[in-house]
Amino acid sequence: MTIDQILEANADKYEEELCELLRIPSVSADSTHAPDVRKAAKWVADQFTRLDFPTEIVETAGHPIVLASSPPVEGAPTVLVYGHYDVQPPDPLEEWISPPFEPTRRNGNIYARGATDDKGQMLTHIKSAEAWMAVEGKLPVNVKYIIEGEEEVGSAHLEQFIADNKQRLACDCVVVSDSSQFAAGQPAITYGLKGIAYFELRLHGPKQDLHSGTFGGAVTNPANTLCKMLAALSDEDGRVQLEGFYDDVTPLSENERAQFAELPFSDETFMTQLGIDGVTGESGYSTLERRWARPTYDINGLWSGYQGEGAKTVLPARAGAKLSFRLVPNQEPAKIAAALRAKIEELCPPGINWELKEFHSAHGVVVSLDSPYMKAAALAIEAGFGRAPVFIREGGSIPVVNTFKEILGVDTLLLGWGLDDDNTHSPNEKFSLADFHRGIKASAHLWQELAKI
Repeated sequence: MTIDQILEANADKYEEELCELLRIPSVSADSTHAPDVRKAAKWVADQFTRLDFPTEIVETAGHPIVLASSPPVEGAPTVLVYGHYDVQPPDPLEEWISPPFEPTRRNGNIYARGATDDKGQMLTHIKSAEAWMAVEGKLPVNVKYIIEGEEEVGSAHLEQFIADNKQRLACDCVVVSDSSQFAAGQPAITYGLKGIAYFELRLHGPKQDLHSGTFGGAVTNPANTLCKMLAALSDEDGRVQLEGFYDDVTPLSENERAQFAELPFSDETFMTQLGIDGVTGESGYSTLERRWARPTYDINGLWSGYQGEGAKTVLPARAGAKLSFRLVPNQEPAKIAAALRAKIEELCPPGINWELKEFHSAHGVVVSLDSPYMKAAALAIEAGFGRAPVFIREGGSIPVVNTFKEILGVDTLLLGWGLDDDNTHSPNEKFSLADFHRGIKASAHLWQELAKI
């Protein structure tokens, strides 16, 4: 039998095994589910041991990391597959049509927490290896796997593990499937990711809340000040007002802009999907260009003053906000942080003390479209999905991609089999079963295409 015939013959088996994994409530954020997270790690490890792959469950101070590797092939490229077996909490439970850990098939989809993020997508790369082992007894390339259990809680122990095991994880490229296609029926390869710089700003005024009538106009109001500060960080044209913010931004090439413009995207459909009546952003750029390839600033949370029912006339003592800057390649998070501090100092009036807390940050990433690994992936996806992929960027950040680049010195192929409406992190998460099988087929062909490099 051929690889494709094996995949077709075992389609039902693959779905049932996916359901087995989805039934395990491996919620990494909830300590009461620690035994379930470990159970999921063992389930993944057992998949590899059944293939006679050298396999190890590595203990960390948090949840385990599963390592495995295919039989060595002398002279062939080495690929590292990254994925995660942990999932987000399923709350709010009342909004699920079917229970989150009872996988249910509806309308060609499998519904369960973790279906697309990332159990279903990760499993495609294990099943493809299983097919190769059944037909050939080996893979045409060297494939290493690193499957973690802390992605949904920040991967606290992963970076150090990779640094400590640099030689063990050495490879020519990394493959990650934890993202989406461009649209239903239109597969994609994501070649660019934005970085991020995330902050919390806190303002302190008087020692306690004051009567706004008695003290208003004489004491600086932290809530008023916060609004003015946050508004001053961007102008009416959507340009961020930090000194040097755009100095390191690489302009989009005309070729990229033309490629984005050719994609089947419309602002009208986009607005309908989101329930909005207009789009905004940096002047001179399209919606896709703004989302994928231009740096942005957003307020992520706000608090101050009275929040209860009815009216209470106070001049609040404190105000705060969470804010983030999405960065593009070459922008440096530390430089942005310094510029933000300088801007806040400039804007801060008398009577207000401020503090800025820096949270996580990551650099933006762009992978060359001329990479032989990129070209191999494009051929494999066309074989699996019956249609050539488009090349897109993504406005989100995947810090582990930076980790692989900085520590291992390799690029990552972001091959997403999901869809934008898969309800990732939300109730009724789903994964198209057709795309699950297409993803397995594309993965199986990827090993073959990479072997030709």
